[in-house]
Amino acid sequence: MQKFITHSPEETEIIAEKLAHTLNGTEVIAMFGGLGAGKTAFTRGLARGLGVNEGVSSPTFALVNEYSGKFPIYHFDMYRVTTWDDLYTTGFFDYLDNGIMVIEWSENIEPFLPEERINITINTVGEYEREIIMEGTENYENSGD
Repeated sequence: MQKFITHSPEETEIIAEKLAHTLNGTEVIAMFGGLGAGKTAFTRGLARGLGVNEGVSSPTFALVNEYSGKFPIYHFDMYRVTTWDDLYTTGFFDYLDNGIMVIEWSENIEPFLPEERINITINTVGEYEREIIMEGTENYENSGD
């Protein structure tokens, strides 16, 4: 487990950008945290670290946004998904092993997530301060630099 404290969305993005440089292209990244915690900011940094030049936004209504970079990135929002049937209709399982899956609101589908994954928990500490806890990154050596 790795823990970081950031003081701005930009610092949150930098942590994610560093993690991106250690990925191999088939990871599932499960994001946990409340509304406004910084999950999309983290995803924006991750995407930038993988060479995505287009804007990254929350896929709240689309359920999934796709980005092309070093690896395909599938950015899911599971806020309104709470059952296996809901999850199945998103096409979620078709994306496994076809790129990097970044999943906001993973707590809603946690029982259905693969066991091997990276968990990112973002806790709001202050107005701009965030605690970022990364689990499953033990194999990603330089992610904490």
